[in-house]
Amino acid sequence: MSVTFKQVRSDLSLSALVAGFLAVLISYAGPLVIVFQAAELANLSTEMTSSWIWAISIGSGLTGLLLSWRLKTPVITAWSTPGAALLVVMLPGLPLPQAIGAYIVSSLAVTAIGLSGAFDKLIGAIPKGIAAAMLAGILFQFGTNVFSSLSASPELVILMVLTFLVFKRIWPRYAIAAVMLVGILFAVLAGRTELSHVSLALVQPVFVMPEWSLHAVLSLGLPLALVTLTGQYVPGMAVLRASGYPVSAGGIVGTTGLASLLLAPFGSHGVNLAAITAAICTGKEAHEDAGKRYVAGIACGLIYVLIGTFGGALAMLFSSLPKELIATLAGLALVGAITTGLVGAVVDEKHRDASVLTFLVTASGMSFMGLGAAFWGLVIGGLAYLILHKPWQQPLLAQPKPNKT
Repeated sequence: MSVTFKQVRSDLSLSALVAGFLAVLISYAGPLVIVFQAAELANLSTEMTSSWIWAISIGSGLTGLLLSWRLKTPVITAWSTPGAALLVVMLPGLPLPQAIGAYIVSSLAVTAIGLSGAFDKLIGAIPKGIAAAMLAGILFQFGTNVFSSLSASPELVILMVLTFLVFKRIWPRYAIAAVMLVGILFAVLAGRTELSHVSLALVQPVFVMPEWSLHAVLSLGLPLALVTLTGQYVPGMAVLRASGYPVSAGGIVGTTGLASLLLAPFGSHGVNLAAITAAICTGKEAHEDAGKRYVAGIACGLIYVLIGTFGGALAMLFSSLPKELIATLAGLALVGAITTGLVGAVVDEKHRDASVLTFLVTASGMSFMGLGAAFWGLVIGGLAYLILHKPWQQPLLAQPKPNKT
């Protein structure tokens, strides 16, 4: 099913390239901040932090590039954002070699689950309406962040929203590209960027010999695998399925799990399927033809590799852009994906109640027992679906049949 270089050249489009670039931009300008925070709290050296960024960038780039090419599907991979959040708490209390050992155990667990086919069965059992509702819930806050950013930078946000609306009317395919260019140009001319600390330099990866600790495995390794599977792979597959790409989860989970395993000694805490940034590359904004959106995945992978080569210098460039610009750009780029999720959640009237519950829980941003809103949205929505439909042939409170005797 993989495509040839000739076909990639034929399917190449500016909108797909922009979608791939946006996925990278939003990843580095947002979730990477958590990685920097964890590295700072753990007192990692500059060299080790650069190696960490190199590892997750190269891993994300190569796996996304390979999977998009082989599956002819916009498969966007990235590092585990909930995993990085877990490291903010756990990494300062562990020696780095023991943390590396925990990363390896986590990668082995994820790879085994992917290659066993168990994850495919789980994904296949999720009703389409609930998967769509979870997608809409995950992305909902990104849409609202556009307008919550208005008070901090009204000129920038209003300009970007107006640009989006105008181009949606006259040239919809390039609306997001126009929003990005206008926003960046405004930020540069207004002096809203901090570029003095950015310098290009090739990274030298640092190899860390892992150490095995039961405490590290139980406190970091297994929780890392769990939050990555529930917080990244489940919503990531929901994005693909909701966008009309019925690809196997096992191959994606297995490939990214193996990449995580190989890159763990260089600081990578995990490479996995993306969810939020994937929605940018799987919608109509990337290309009207769903069969040509895989180019966005290839472009995203190539850009990740380029950034990884320079050890995070370009990542720091992206992170120097105003937060309001990134929030507005992300929200507007995800309007189509949010619409797809909302429509998918309510189109099936029979399962609408369970889907709406899934959306509400996921959009709430709740956290319980260390697990995020996407996981609990799936659990509560799935439970509602089972109670309302699956086990019962008649309503729970149905009147008993009268006794003929």
